[in-house]
Amino acid sequence: MTAQQLKNSILQMAVQGKLVPQDPNDEPASVLLERIRAEKEELIKAGKVKKDKKSSEIFRGASRNLPYAFCEQIGKEIRDISDEIPFEIPDSWEWVRFSNLVNFSMGKTPPRKETEYWENPIYPWVSIADMPADGTVLSTKEKVNQYAADNTFKSGISPIGTLIMSFKLTVGKVSILGIDAYHNEAIISIFPFVDDDRIVTSYLFKVLPLIAQNGDTKTAIKGATLNSDSLSNLLIPLPPLTEQKRIVNRIVELEPYVSAYDIAETHLTALNTTFPEALKKSILQEAVQGKLVPQNPDDEPASVLLERIRAEKQALIKAGKIKRDKHESVIVTRDKVPYEIIDGKERCIADEVPFELPDSWCWCRLGSISWYFDAGKSPNCIKQSVTGDEYGVITTTSIQIGYFDEKQNKVLPPNFEVNEDMKVNKGDILITRAGPMNRTGVACVVKNIHFNLILSDKTIRINMSDELFDKDYIVTVLNSPSIREQIIGLMSGMDKQQVNISQDKYKTVFIPLPPLAEQKRIVVKIKEITPYINTITK
Repeated sequence: MTAQQLKNSILQMAVQGKLVPQDPNDEPASVLLERIRAEKEELIKAGKVKKDKKSSEIFRGASRNLPYAFCEQIGKEIRDISDEIPFEIPDSWEWVRFSNLVNFSMGKTPPRKETEYWENPIYPWVSIADMPADGTVLSTKEKVNQYAADNTFKSGISPIGTLIMSFKLTVGKVSILGIDAYHNEAIISIFPFVDDDRIVTSYLFKVLPLIAQNGDTKTAIKGATLNSDSLSNLLIPLPPLTEQKRIVNRIVELEPYVSAYDIAETHLTALNTTFPEALKKSILQEAVQGKLVPQNPDDEPASVLLERIRAEKQALIKAGKIKRDKHESVIVTRDKVPYEIIDGKERCIADEVPFELPDSWCWCRLGSISWYFDAGKSPNCIKQSVTGDEYGVITTTSIQIGYFDEKQNKVLPPNFEVNEDMKVNKGDILITRAGPMNRTGVACVVKNIHFNLILSDKTIRINMSDELFDKDYIVTVLNSPSIREQIIGLMSGMDKQQVNISQDKYKTVFIPLPPLAEQKRIVVKIKEITPYINTITK
């Protein structure tokens, strides 16, 4: 249950006579209605209120073999309205039409294009945006001048303390005027015919937000709306005056608890929304710190794995398949302290690596364990996606955390020459290198591909050994929170909406490297956990 639903439940109990006990000593609402009718007649005679030819009187009468039914008399016509009555009310209460309980007046908006209504403004003019829900209007964004007051608002300004309600767009939004003010045509000022100590105003202020929702709304271009007739015909459950006061006091007593519930419910909703993603990040972080699965002392340590990687890389260099990096990094660990050797020079990097590693793990730079990096091209393309044998270029949105969406692409121009080394292949590690910050540095492995696609200039392919790495582990590392922080720190750009990171900077990213067997155990464990996390989001 949301806070608004809780509030509505309280209001529903209030208008059904279930929130506070009835007192048999209360003067019944029928007596109050007689006073209201008499006061309305006096105002009509004085010319302050127009006579309503459709004015009705609701009373209880026997029919349909029921103890009583609600009937309504308009002129000489009497009709059974039991089907219109939304719920039962206590015997001491009465049903009354809104227009028989209050006099209400609609506002207006002076012509916008005619400056004579708006220049030198002095009077506050309320729009729905100025109305704090269940609060007090203390200021307005716009004002009108004396000319508008004399020529537009013939009914006069609504004085401080007036109850106002919106009946268009946000139907049933209520406020109390804390200033004398005019208002627009989507708002009514409400003046109860009888309002001893403002009891009726206070009661309506609390219950109208719920009651107005039951009105006969019409669909307008900008949303639901009531009109003059549907406002007049709103059915108001009217308690005795003393019970109205008890109801208002009880609602006021409960409001702090509803507010506290609202804060708790908002916090819980936010937690439910963010928790699954936060949990995924936490699991990734545990994985790359060696805390997700136990270490096995029988595993070949990562230091040996690194030697095998360097040997294979040297073989590729000798074969002329890749170029030698003259400034390649070698990281060694002595007494659990990492040191980096570049160009024969050694330095301690304990303050640079993000966290400590298990003894069987090693730190390395991404560039030192990759054969090479490559990117593609992004010519002017047709916006539509590839559907057949034509060639397309992937967009950055094809690279999602943990998966490749091959449908995110654009068709290449027919005259574009595609080289074999541009093509995206199964098993490629892809990472975004430009775009909004939250989309840059996102990595995935291409598991399957059915279309002819090439790399774009905003994406990078990382080439490395299939035998010496679990590529899913490498992607897990790149998408983990602490490694992603490194990547963000290497980005350049004017703002978070458009950043980029070069291939050379990607090569400097620190990678925590476990034994190959543990890489595989980590990947398996994440695959086991992920379905359970996904159920949380449903």
